[in-house]
Amino acid sequence: MSANILVVEDEPAIQELLTLNLQQAGYQPLRAMSVEQAQQLMREAVPDLIILDWMLPGMSGIEFARRLKGDSATKTIPIIMLTAKGSESDKVRGLEVGADDYVTKPFSPRELLARVKAVLRRRAPQMTDDPIEISGLRVDPLTHRVTGNGSAIDLGPTEFRLLHYFMTNPERVHSRSNVLDKVWGTGVYVEDRTVDVHIRRLRKALETSGHHDLIQTVRGSGYRFSAN
Repeated sequence: MSANILVVEDEPAIQELLTLNLQQAGYQPLRAMSVEQAQQLMREAVPDLIILDWMLPGMSGIEFARRLKGDSATKTIPIIMLTAKGSESDKVRGLEVGADDYVTKPFSPRELLARVKAVLRRRAPQMTDDPIEISGLRVDPLTHRVTGNGSAIDLGPTEFRLLHYFMTNPERVHSRSNVLDKVWGTGVYVEDRTVDVHIRRLRKALETSGHHDLIQTVRGSGYRFSAN
């Protein structure tokens, strides 16, 4: 599942460098030259991560980060601050407003990509290509293969995304609306009962390896993936 990464940078050369490297790494970059453009893009699609320049025309990146972290709809989006300010006090200030990491210009694209992957692994593991295994059930996003106790399990694309999301967010209760947003996307209208249909299909496919009970129904709330 490729992550959407919003790059908010007003220097065209740096923005182009970031965009090219993100694309080559398999991510889907979105570009904005200002906070105003970034806000417009975010009305259409919520990014999985934001690379945010500190110094921007109009509203500064640090103020934008503060507002994002103060809004319940955007506070969970990870942010990597990108800036020429390299003092310890500036770094502390960036982290205090809620940024997840801090990269100082000039930077190595390779280092930045490593930091992007590290932040996504911590904050949005469903957006990485790292294999995950729980109780003998293994999902490999890179090869799109699922195995149960070593035997292959055939899943459709939606069931695969659903299982990967559950396994990267175990022990949590997920409402149907939350599952719809995370698996189908915020720009797609799908009825809540569609989630139930795909859950049934997923459980049916997992019966062959005995892993169907890992997906639990939490009455009145939604679903939970648990090995306990």
